[in-house]
Amino acid sequence: MGIVAGLDSSSGSTRIVVCDADTGAVLRQGYAPHPVEAKSTEADPQVWLLSLGEAAAGGLLEGVQAIGVSAQQHGMIPLDAHGSVVRPALLGNDKRAQVAAADLVDALGGRQAWAEAVGSVPTAPQPVAKLRWLAREEPESAQRTAAVMQPHDWLVWQLLGRPARRTTDRGAASGTGYWSAVTGSYRPDLVELALGHHAALPEVLGPSEAAGTTPEGLLISAGTGETMAAAFGLGVAVGDAVVSLGASGSVMAVHHEGLADSSGLITSFADATGMHLPVVHTLNAVRALRGTAELLGTDLDGLSELALKSSPGSYGLVLLPYLEGERTPQLPHTAGTLSGLRRESMKPEHLARAAFEGMLCSLADAMDVLRGRGVEVRRVFLLGAAAELPAVQAAAPAIFGTQVVVPQPAEYAALGAARQAAWALGVAQGTLAPHLPPAWQGAAAQVLEPGDELAVGQAVRQQYGATRDQIHPGAFGGS
Repeated sequence: MGIVAGLDSSSGSTRIVVCDADTGAVLRQGYAPHPVEAKSTEADPQVWLLSLGEAAAGGLLEGVQAIGVSAQQHGMIPLDAHGSVVRPALLGNDKRAQVAAADLVDALGGRQAWAEAVGSVPTAPQPVAKLRWLAREEPESAQRTAAVMQPHDWLVWQLLGRPARRTTDRGAASGTGYWSAVTGSYRPDLVELALGHHAALPEVLGPSEAAGTTPEGLLISAGTGETMAAAFGLGVAVGDAVVSLGASGSVMAVHHEGLADSSGLITSFADATGMHLPVVHTLNAVRALRGTAELLGTDLDGLSELALKSSPGSYGLVLLPYLEGERTPQLPHTAGTLSGLRRESMKPEHLARAAFEGMLCSLADAMDVLRGRGVEVRRVFLLGAAAELPAVQAAAPAIFGTQVVVPQPAEYAALGAARQAAWALGVAQGTLAPHLPPAWQGAAAQVLEPGDELAVGQAVRQQYGATRDQIHPGAFGGS
């Protein structure tokens, strides 16, 4: 069918993969960092274009017929009536809109009202909260704002030469706080509630639709947010969950419908294929491992070695890893807890094991929030550098109670963008159906089974759950 490219403009860099449109085989790759100032909570969108040009240098895109764009989520770019940027983009890691998010919750009548309106409750990263912050803190900029875009929307628009038509996709739109993945439509009244007046919003394209064609004849697909692109690049489907191990953690799964959740635990995203990606976040994952490693005077590899000298259950030690408070369960002002100290358990290896089990049990709690809403989880993809640690791989299948897949490191967001480009190209050429993406080979991965350890994993979770419920009764609605 041809050659396609996927570019991922993340918070710190641009990565490009050039792939065979039929198989997904990677033919070439490019990379360029963003300027240092682009790593703050604000950025001039022009730096993303400069980085893109650098990454594509040396004829990298020669012969490419279609491009897909993935970009960091929750960035908000205000544009004036002429399409010029009003002020630097506010990025997803900007926490200044926390008060604005709380104001919006109250302004609409509470969490339930928001969950029913758009499938999520406002949080500081979302564009809807950033618009409220802009209206309160920079009223002149707010008054000049005539249109709102996100990073992937803006990059697609630039690649197409800034046409009158501005577009986005379901995935990126579902993170705004003013588009509902459940109904598939905008709530412009929520934009007005936040900003104080109407603002133009990009047209939401279907998964296989093209945003347009450049004057040179290069097809640009709809693009999507980084999370959705990575899921598409991994090839996850119904029955799959993705657990991300960063300083904080997240569990997302492919589901056939959007989930409205008044508790605010579930964020209801749309994916890049026409399905849904409900996500549950934890505030503590690898940060609990790093903290324990520092306490024991070692690093993550050393902590993993120590943990494997202990046994499941950590001789009764339980670490509730709520070091920064916690979002799942909602305990924003709590602290971590180490429970079960006895003379025989007071050894470095047992504390190390308790840290790994605490992190994984906390993420299993997050997964249970999804399962409790009917989301099927038969297989778990484990992402992040910590997924390679032997102690994680030894404990995860039994604690999650299912097969665990550890994909080899790859540019999955860029690959997902490229796969989307191949889909749009195939539809345009009449070789692919609009509802059926190209069948690219899945990620190369290590597959781990719980096997005989399943009962042991259940016992570890019971021990953890009993401790959690004793210290934080009712945290998950229990008594």
